[in-house]
Amino acid sequence: MQKNSKPELILGIRNLAGLEACFRYADAVYFSTDRLSLRAKAKEITLETLNDFVYEVKSRGLRAYLAVNSTVNEDRLGDISDVVTAAVKAGVDAVIAWDPAVILKARKAGLEVHISTQANVTNHETAEFYRTLGAERIVLSRELSLEEIRKISQQTEVEIETFVHGAMCMAISGRCHLSAYALGKSGNCGECTQPCRWEWELHGENGLVAESLGKYLLSAKDLCMIGHIPELIEAGIDSFKVEGRLRNPGYLEVVSRCYREAIDAFKEGHYTQEKVNIWESELASVYNRGFSTGFYFGAPGLEGFSPAKNMNVSENKRRAVGVVENYYPKQKAAAVKLLEEGIKVGDEILVEGNITYLRQQVSSLKKRGKDLLRAEKGDEIGLAVDGIVRKNDRIFII
Repeated sequence: MQKNSKPELILGIRNLAGLEACFRYADAVYFSTDRLSLRAKAKEITLETLNDFVYEVKSRGLRAYLAVNSTVNEDRLGDISDVVTAAVKAGVDAVIAWDPAVILKARKAGLEVHISTQANVTNHETAEFYRTLGAERIVLSRELSLEEIRKISQQTEVEIETFVHGAMCMAISGRCHLSAYALGKSGNCGECTQPCRWEWELHGENGLVAESLGKYLLSAKDLCMIGHIPELIEAGIDSFKVEGRLRNPGYLEVVSRCYREAIDAFKEGHYTQEKVNIWESELASVYNRGFSTGFYFGAPGLEGFSPAKNMNVSENKRRAVGVVENYYPKQKAAAVKLLEEGIKVGDEILVEGNITYLRQQVSSLKKRGKDLLRAEKGDEIGLAVDGIVRKNDRIFII
């Protein structure tokens, strides 16, 4: 990729459902296996299934980047060779890494390497150092300003990638020890329990609880740069990265579509504030903790926190209604058990699983062969579906 060309849009996914949700809009996806990942909960992709997964990514015309970005303790060194061997066999386009042991083994195997934000690269000389090790791209530290990013881009030949949307961490480039101290679950090994999102109180030495702006004192707002696409492109950023490997496919669809539209609108000369307002409204309709511009325009300060809100501040929360018990392809219908609440004709629903992502309106409901306009909680019904669904897929009203 040449600098100042149309930037790549890269989405984080955890399974085929996420891929299905974003492939129409993304240029590339990044993901991990069940080893050496900072998202240990994302275990749907294994070394045994990696080959098939990468095939699905590439068959949709996307580039495939494998994150191998956790801390590698002495007893995990053997995993590096296993992961690198599987990556070569699967034909991934690059591995995202920061540990020198991973970088050296990946380069020796002929894999392209992108340096993870965990490396905390904050200047062009460090970027050049990693280029001498064979790195093709640097995912810069999230604590850099736009002007600092511009200067680095101008002084190195290595590609520059930055985060443009998603969760922000309280620690430098995500290298936090709070979870390890509190519960013995290391965020640097992919097991973060997110204590920064918990409720906290300030207690004085006299035992009194101090007043504060809220209870979520360490919870940073999500990053959102949809309103600054021109500045990002003009700064020479080669790849725009969206955080969210653990978020649901509906989130991935909305975010990828909005950023694709924004990038294309700027390149085609019709990026306007009116469109920005629409995109921001759509992004606010899916999971978010409130939005800020992170460190792009200076230290966020108190406006970068969301102390009064718990996690998701979106007013448009999806509601679980039931589970698929069987699928009948000839009838284009699913047997559904309504576990949480009822459903009616005309409702907008999502059907999601590890593989499935289907968004549609409810067009037909049946119970014991009779048509219904509405079904109630506890009912077992037939639901007309617009695509393939699978047993145990979850159904949500949106």
